[in-house]
Formats: sequence, structure tokens, C-alpha cells
Amino acid sequence: MKKYLSLICLVAVLIACNPPKGENKSSYQLPGVDDVVMYQVNPRVFAPENSLNVVAKRVDSISQLGANVMWVMPIYPIGKEKSKNSPYSISDYKKVNPEFGTLDDMKALVDSCHAHGMSIILDWVANHTAWDNVWMKDHKDWYTQDSTGAVIYPPGTDWTDVADLNYDNKDMRAAMIDAMKFWVTEVGVDGFRCDVADQVPADFWKDAITQLRKAAGDRKLLMLAEGANPDNFTEGGFDMNYAWGFMGALDSVFCKGGKASYLIDTDKKEYGEIPEGKVKLRFITNHDEATKYSTVQQFGSEDGALAAFVATTFLHGGMLVYGSQEVAYPEKINFFNYVPVDWNSNPKILETYKKLIAIYKDNAAISKGELATFPDDNILAFEKSDKDNKFLVLVNVRNEKKQLKSVPAEWQDVDVADVMLAKDFKLGKTIELEPFQYSILKKK
Repeated sequence: MKKYLSLICLVAVLIACNPPKGENKSSYQLPGVDDVVMYQVNPRVFAPENSLNVVAKRVDSISQLGANVMWVMPIYPIGKEKSKNSPYSISDYKKVNPEFGTLDDMKALVDSCHAHGMSIILDWVANHTAWDNVWMKDHKDWYTQDSTGAVIYPPGTDWTDVADLNYDNKDMRAAMIDAMKFWVTEVGVDGFRCDVADQVPADFWKDAITQLRKAAGDRKLLMLAEGANPDNFTEGGFDMNYAWGFMGALDSVFCKGGKASYLIDTDKKEYGEIPEGKVKLRFITNHDEATKYSTVQQFGSEDGALAAFVATTFLHGGMLVYGSQEVAYPEKINFFNYVPVDWNSNPKILETYKKLIAIYKDNAAISKGELATFPDDNILAFEKSDKDNKFLVLVNVRNEKKQLKSVPAEWQDVDVADVMLAKDFKLGKTIELEPFQYSILKKK
């Protein structure tokens, strides 16, 4: 009898240590929308082939960076007709591009993310498909046509490699939602980043998101719109959308000499237009921006890029890191082709990103505390606070020494800790910052 009891106990231990495949889909929690630290994966900077497996091997490193949500750019087969080799030209919404791997590889990546406590969302392209998408042969009426009956590419664009979808067609809408459900229910993804969301009717998004949340059951989903319209939230039901306005303000301030206070004005405007509880995704680069220039090229130096990152993400959250940014990849990246990135090329910058993200995540006063701002031409100055802690964040937006001539009255002659430098000192009535220097000061 003892022999059988021992065998039963051994089996129980083995089951506990090796849960059934897919079990970890519900063993983690999606972060609250105001806690999101998103990492964007462009498979084409990880490997020339079978990149999903390579990404899976780097999940631990991405988690250690501090990310809690992984966004993977489109993984679906790319159309061959009129092709530019863009991953946003999709020939089948329910398959995986052989360049990147297999459906099982994608499922393994999802499981790996979940095992690390990280959520994973997929890029979804609902506005258009490849010209040789599986829908085109039997469902030409699912596409926008001109007066002669010819299918057209999206009006007002140069996206000649894709065909515009017709959202007046209810059958197409149903098929699109069915394809999205596949990735949620069969693969276990935790939501979507929805490409050019403003070009797709808001009532479609509302229907899709409602159905997706129902299909997910007890699991929560994160829905991000690549859009800037307030109706992404009020009509569509999204959790986050893009802070394109803030990205423009960054360029104006850091690259064209605009006043630092313009960042504060833009932040107030963006959040004044959206419902409470919703979040703007803030970034210093992404796959679109990186095709024009690297962060080092745009902001003048590695220090300039880091200063822009602090200004962007510490002010109001919604943090995004584009894969390659954390090692200050020095050149632009064309996501239409493979561009190798050496993840060990810049350990100093990588550690700086890790430290900044940890400070952001470990201090609720910074990530979701009350905001007070102090306008200045050259130094972005703001306070983040909760009932327990107060922080003063200062960012020199210039590539030359600048002085904050009047430290906020409530911070003058106060003992502070510089949490980046682990250094204590007393603030005076003024403070000077080196070129592109930033300081994160905690009131003692």
C-alpha cells in the first residue's frame, strides 16, 4: 500500500511541476492600463528566419528590462502580388508567415511570455489586406471598388501593395472578428495593437472588442489603437491610443529649440481630450519612426535619447520601448527587411534603461501619482506625488548646460535623494544641469 501511495504522490508532484500545455494562459495577470510597460517586437531585428523562436529565447531578457506587455508586429503571411515585403500586407489572417516560424512557435512564445508574467498582444491590420489575400478570390465585394468595379488601395495613401476593405459589408466584418477571436481563444494572446485604427469605423471596433472580451471569458484583454481620435475610447472601446501629439512636441522641443513647457501643454491637451482611466501610449520611437532615423540620430546623442525617454514616460506613463532602442541602435531600421541588432552592443545604455524602468515601476508616486508642473523654457520640471512620496523630475532638453533659475518654492532648501545616482544633497534656489542631463529627486 505504501508503494502505491508513494507512486500517487510522485505523480501529483510531477503534474504540479509540469502543468498541461496552455495552463499558464491564466496564471498571470494583465497589468492595469496605467501600469503598462510595453515592448515592441519587430521579428526582423531578431533573426533572418524562425525569428519567433529567437524572440522566445529573449523573453527572459525582455522581462528583466522591465516590460510587462509584449507587442509583436504582424506575424501573418505576406502577400506576393504587388508586394513591398511589408508585414502589414496580409494574405491570411489565421496563419503564420513561414519566414517567422509556425503556429506552434507562436503558441510557444505566448506560453513563454505568460510564464514570465508578461502579457502579449498582436498587431492587427483591419483596414486592408494583400491583393492575394484568401478573401479576394470569392469575396471581391468585401473590398472597396471604384466606379468601374476595380478594387482600390486605401484612398489618400501610397500603399499600393494592399487592397482597401469595405466596412459596409457585414459579412466581411464578421469574418474579421472571427479571425481576431482565433488568436485569443486558440493561441491565447491578450489583445491587439490595431493598425491605422482611425481609418476603420468606430462602430466596428466597438462590436469587435465587445465580442473579443466575451470570447476571452475571465481573461482580460488590452486593446491599443494606433490612432489619436477621442472616439477610439468613447465609441470604439479601446484602452489606449497613440500620443502622436506628444511625439510631435518632442521633435519641436528637443530638435527644433521649442520651449520645454510645450511638452507640458501637449500633455494637458492630450489627456484633456480622453476619458478618465484611459492612457496615451508614449514613445520616442517605434517601427514607423525608426525607418526615418534612430533615436541617437533624432535626439543628437545617446544622452539626448535618454533625456527624451524620461521626459516622455515619467510625465504621464504609457511607456513603450521599441526593440533596439534599449541598446541605442545607431542606424535607422527598415522593417520591410531583416536588420540585425547586437543585443550586447551597449551594456551601459541597457542598464540605464533597466534602472529607469525599475524606478518608474517601483514608485507609484511616479507611475500614477498627482502631477504638478513648473513651466520653463529649457528644463522640463514637474512633480509626481502620492500620500507617501514626492519626486521632482528635471530634464534638460538642450545639448548645453542650462540652469533652472527658480527651483519650485516647496523644493527649495530641501534634502533630496537623486535616485539614479544614489546621492543625497540639499536643493538650493537654483540648479544647473549638464547637457541633456535628467534628475529624478525624491524628497527625504
